[in-house]
Amino acid sequence: MQIVAYYRVSTQRQARSGLGIEAQREAVERLARERGARIVATYTETESGKSDDNRPELHKALNRARVTGATLVIAKLDRLSRSVAFLGQLQENGTKFIAADMPDANDLTVSIMAAIARQERQAISRRTKEALAAAKRRGTKLGNPNGAAALRKARKGNRASIAAIKARADAHAEDLRPTMAALAEEGITSLGAVADALNERGMLTPRGARWHKSSVRNLMERLDA
Repeated sequence: MQIVAYYRVSTQRQARSGLGIEAQREAVERLARERGARIVATYTETESGKSDDNRPELHKALNRARVTGATLVIAKLDRLSRSVAFLGQLQENGTKFIAADMPDANDLTVSIMAAIARQERQAISRRTKEALAAAKRRGTKLGNPNGAAALRKARKGNRASIAAIKARADAHAEDLRPTMAALAEEGITSLGAVADALNERGMLTPRGARWHKSSVRNLMERLDA
């Protein structure tokens, strides 16, 4: 098991004094020892804002975890994010992460959050149906004015799935853009050499496999598009 460690303190004063960081590092290193894991990268954030977008080190850590297939580990769940939407996005993107203070409850915690969000969506759907029924009783004309055209369009729904797969592959390519630029600066440009370099660094393809010339070619085409 490979670990990407993420530490965060909330003020410059804490960063200078080391308060909080040592306790977080100890918790993550203890988890690594218990699971026989190896810490392959460490990212430390000092921030005072509440937005996840204002955490460059967090996004670097997530990028490293995604492209290597490593597990992101934080000392406490609130060190990562208190945003339900953000945590849900991590789960949907397949980013593996563990909170050292409750390693076995992590997946359950996110699942509970997702269940709450799902319940709210169901409540919204129910209220929408009730509102439509009330409108129908008042004589309001309902339905899609495009009729059969809308149904024909719906049959093309598989295009949305294809588009989603392409979007994920494009996003993965963007995650790897800095690495590809670094390899180019080192003079590593041939398909075979790039594939070897990516595999040596533990980088994975969008499907989680090892790199070959063909997959490197596809990656380059996406980055050039």
